[in-house]
Amino acid sequence: MGITQVTVAIKGLDEPSGVYEALFLVDTGATDSLAPADELEKIGVRRLGKMSYELADGTVKEFAYGIVRIEFMGEITAGRIIFGDSGSDPILGVTALESVGILVDRANKTLRRLPAIPLK
Repeated sequence: MGITQVTVAIKGLDEPSGVYEALFLVDTGATDSLAPADELEKIGVRRLGKMSYELADGTVKEFAYGIVRIEFMGEITAGRIIFGDSGSDPILGVTALESVGILVDRANKTLRRLPAIPLK
């Protein structure tokens, strides 16, 4: 598909004054979003559990996750965020995109809004 990126602001639910803002890679192959653990810790995001994830190379790795407020393209949602390795590139997963009615236009490598979010 090529690379599509979007500016995302992440806020912890317990400490909403701290914000991590960065350019996130939009990854429709990723269910959850990911940010570097050190950045999430700086803004007070709590680790709520661990889950195994399959990486792009097929290996499986366990990561901690938390729940955060996710803001991008004028939209706000909340969801799971993975505590990635320090220095890792942040990823915006498909769950966050779909929850606010935004799809990836593969032909133009852009994001576009649906006229309405499907409830069917």
